[in-house]
Amino acid sequence: MAANSFGERFRITTFGESHGEAVGVIVDGVTPGLEINEGYIQIQMDRRKPGQSSVTSPRKEYDHVHIVSGVYEGRATGTPLTIILYNKDMRPEAYDDIKHSYRPGHADYTYMQKYGLRDHRGSGRASGRETAARVAAGAVARKLLEQRGISVVAYTKEVGGIECSSFSEEEIERNPVRAADPIAAKRMIERIEHLASIGDSCGGIVECRIRGLAPGIGEPVFDKLDAELARAMISIGAVKGIEFGAGFEAARMQGSEHNDPMCRDGFMSNHAGGILGGISTGADIVFRVAVKPTSSISVPQQTIGENGEEQIIVTRGRHDPCICPRIVPVVEAMACLVLEDQIKRQAVMHA
Repeated sequence: MAANSFGERFRITTFGESHGEAVGVIVDGVTPGLEINEGYIQIQMDRRKPGQSSVTSPRKEYDHVHIVSGVYEGRATGTPLTIILYNKDMRPEAYDDIKHSYRPGHADYTYMQKYGLRDHRGSGRASGRETAARVAAGAVARKLLEQRGISVVAYTKEVGGIECSSFSEEEIERNPVRAADPIAAKRMIERIEHLASIGDSCGGIVECRIRGLAPGIGEPVFDKLDAELARAMISIGAVKGIEFGAGFEAARMQGSEHNDPMCRDGFMSNHAGGILGGISTGADIVFRVAVKPTSSISVPQQTIGENGEEQIIVTRGRHDPCICPRIVPVVEAMACLVLEDQIKRQAVMHA
């Protein structure tokens, strides 16, 4: 299986399966001397781990961080940094009854067509479990970005048609859906819990805001900053779309409305979402991703087996009724990885 790596100058390679022994990541390009420890990475892992509330999977994975290379006496050596997260709460037997069936919405069918076999235990590499490794690597990138005064904050903007009508960054970690609006958060929780009670799921929208990135970061043609961010976000299994700034609303605007006027103090609006011509403007980078409903639901669904026979299946196991709350730190992590990689590429260009 190729394409397990991401990035150029700050490069990660993830490994492991949902119900295997462990998942993990190898990070190349960590700045030597960076102060880093397992506790700092653990903060981000705790935000992503399952079993946090009634709106997440009840699977109990504590995701204790084990750094096995690349750090000496609390500082990065510049050699490959390897982080392992051992799986503890595996129940592969929960998937035995669908071993030879293709679950709707999952990668079962496409993996079989590509490789001729598949790991049916919680989807193997296609599982959201793989994103734990990304969050671990993203924490390392975040540490480097913080030293430059760059912040990356994502939150749940919408769930099941319920949208935040206000934004308070302080509220994001105060509710289990990670919404920036406490009133909307309550309604979102009620919606998710209701769907979970009937075995169904829902999707939503996650918004990310990047502050403090200097202007001039990004490439002008194929490796545009927004193109690289889009590639990173779409690589997250549950993400089906992305928009920057005004996004799809720009299609309904006039040029005189969409263009961002400038004054001595900078841009007077931010319909571009902080990126022009693939290069950062210095304004906040703002983008939103569309998150699909969780594919694993206990509602009976029609499908086919490996031999083409039609059948009705029910997906059992422990799954998130809505992926948005736990995908927030994943979105942040992937954004951090892109930014650190782009900054390092820029440094090489000016060396």
